[in-house]
Amino acid sequence: MDRRAALLLTSTVIAVGLLAGCSPSTQPPAAPTAPLALPGDARFDYQLGGAYPPPYGTQLVVRDSTATPAAGLYNICYVNGFQSQPADRRDWLEQRRDLVVNGVDGQPLVDEKWPEELILDTSTEAKRKRLVEVVERSVKVCAQKGFRAVEIDNLDSYSRSGGQLRAEDNLALATALAQVVHANGMAIGQKNAAEFSAKGKQAGFDFAVAEECVQFQECGSYTEVYGDHVIDIEYTDNLDGEFSQVCGRPGTPKATILRDRKLVAAGDPAHVYQRCH
Repeated sequence: MDRRAALLLTSTVIAVGLLAGCSPSTQPPAAPTAPLALPGDARFDYQLGGAYPPPYGTQLVVRDSTATPAAGLYNICYVNGFQSQPADRRDWLEQRRDLVVNGVDGQPLVDEKWPEELILDTSTEAKRKRLVEVVERSVKVCAQKGFRAVEIDNLDSYSRSGGQLRAEDNLALATALAQVVHANGMAIGQKNAAEFSAKGKQAGFDFAVAEECVQFQECGSYTEVYGDHVIDIEYTDNLDGEFSQVCGRPGTPKATILRDRKLVAAGDPAHVYQRCH
């Protein structure tokens, strides 16, 4: 699975502020960039499959917008910005059907890997404006709960639209979402789509969340743009070699972990969590 604080702080001050757990400023910035990025060596956990007490020493946690932030840590809020959440499928089909892309058969187009997720229509400015209004509700919830940043998923949904959407359409929506997230005092992260890192940065993304960038040999595409502000999740079902070897490869982000594909909570027999040291 598959947006503003005075802005020109140094990265050193940023990292210290994050690790100290200080609250982000709520003063609207003057430009679509927020200095609330991630420390490059953050010990983090990716908990989208269910929240649980983070492993000892964890500094940063990614959780779903429906979850509660982990106390005392830097929390990133997961929001599906370009596809629907499974629980919201009925609402989209009954209340905003025109914002869902149709397949060649006239039926709602879904993500083949995540068939409960509908592909949202970013093709026009009018539709993007309405999508922003919907996604903004989740963003505000994240801010009210105390999350420090938002991870926007499925920037690459255009690649699953059968040619009906363009990368430019999604980047235009990303720009608008970045402004919303920044206006709510949080940083915003690009999720995957390594080939659009430079354009993503221009759109207003502050950091990147990559899945399997080591496995797909694309970590450099993120780090060349976001520097150390990249976190990477590798998965057990697609691991090339021992995880310790993955950690030792040149170019592997310092903040890299190994998780089970379904991201189940600790205590589940299928749960896996390891991190590079």
